[in-house]
Amino acid sequence: MRHLQTSLLLIMLMLLGCNAWAEKADREKPINLEADTVTVNDAKKTSTYSGNVILTQGTLEIHADKLIVREDKEGFQHSTSTGNPTTFKQKLEGKSEYMTGSSQRIEYDGHMDKVQLYTKAWVKRGEDIIHGDYIMYDANAEYAEVIGGGSQAGSPATPGGRVRAVIQPKNKPAANASSK
Repeated sequence: MRHLQTSLLLIMLMLLGCNAWAEKADREKPINLEADTVTVNDAKKTSTYSGNVILTQGTLEIHADKLIVREDKEGFQHSTSTGNPTTFKQKLEGKSEYMTGSSQRIEYDGHMDKVQLYTKAWVKRGEDIIHGDYIMYDANAEYAEVIGGGSQAGSPATPGGRVRAVIQPKNKPAANASSK
């Protein structure tokens, strides 16, 4: 039972660490996890949550068919969530908007603080959205990469399998305010 509680805490840390814009208060909230089954392997330092997995903590919400968490030799946490699709949603710090995303597989590397979304991936922040077959964000390097998958990876959002982004214009000052 102690390892299960530790695993839940580690899930929280790895998922929240991947989003620098996330609601900071979420880190202080309890983790609620639901799944049809949970398997803990202390020898391999892995925990597997299967069947309609729902993880919530404050404004963070993750839905997956399966979530696997493992700890490496240095104590860093890594996770893989899979689903058709697996999704996340979290409120942005100091704003009334959310960051949401979806793909067939989401991997988080706690050592590198890197998130990767694979297959039919999209991430939306406010009204801005990006689609691709692969989306990666490296929080340490503050670097992102989005790759299309070609015509074989086409979806209704990206029929040709190319990367597609919709970026809203920044709010412009009113016309009469700029003339003053």
